[in-house]
Amino acid sequence: MIDVPRGMFPAESGIIVIDKPAAVTSHDVVAAVRRLAQTKKVGHAGTLDPAATGVLVLGIGAGTKLLTYLSGADKDYESTFRLGQETATEDAEGEILSTPGIEASDEEIDAALVSLTGQISQVPSAYSAKKIDGRRACDLARAGETVELKAVDVTIDRLVRTSPIVRTDGLADFDVAVTCSSGTYIRALARQTGQALGSIGHITALRRTRVGGFHEAEARSLDELADVVLSEPLPVIPMVEAARRAMATVDITAEQEQALRFGQFIDIEASAYPVALIRGDVLVAIGRRRGNQVGPAVVFAAPSA
Repeated sequence: MIDVPRGMFPAESGIIVIDKPAAVTSHDVVAAVRRLAQTKKVGHAGTLDPAATGVLVLGIGAGTKLLTYLSGADKDYESTFRLGQETATEDAEGEILSTPGIEASDEEIDAALVSLTGQISQVPSAYSAKKIDGRRACDLARAGETVELKAVDVTIDRLVRTSPIVRTDGLADFDVAVTCSSGTYIRALARQTGQALGSIGHITALRRTRVGGFHEAEARSLDELADVVLSEPLPVIPMVEAARRAMATVDITAEQEQALRFGQFIDIEASAYPVALIRGDVLVAIGRRRGNQVGPAVVFAAPSA
């Protein structure tokens, strides 16, 4: 549990980007923001491992309805790979299982990273939040049960080394930058890099720096927000701005807004779907396409007068 004060004022609906610290769970952060925001209606757009830091996108109030459309966004990470050693959890937290070492040159390591770009198949880590019959794989693994996960297809747009390679006791440590599709496991990428070189690998550090249109530069620490809420509401990204960052948008008329609020379909065209339907500074609905019309998948409450 994270010790934060209860906010003096209820937060507006919207999105907030938290800089998650290490050694806490994403659920811990959600619980803390519920207290800061003075509302129970808080959710996240995708977890981070407890040891990982960085961008955790949270929805507050009606902003939780946007999370479905953010969870599938592509992401950026910074990580440190250690090749030549295997751990039980594929990160630095786990028991060391083997240390075969690695003899690959810098050029061979860089080539292995390049080989893992594009669409690839990867088996998620056994110590992941992937569900097996309704239970998280990591919970099963910690209980000593055998975990067998199926390979999934992911897209790696960028996997590049960003530091010199430090070689110690037959191991190779270096930093990487990753841009990838939702559902990618960076620990699995480290393992695959080692395997491509005839060895094994794991990560020793992981930081998420972007989720879709939400970036590290705007992330706020919980300590910072704990001071803010003593004198003003928790600052959030307004609903319209958040929707514009997450998907295509279309401005609608008052008549179209009324139709959508009655569940009716309207005649509009959008560049992509789903689409945020906006009138003025109000997010009215998230639209879905049916034939040549667009109807409401989600309708947001009208602002009080």
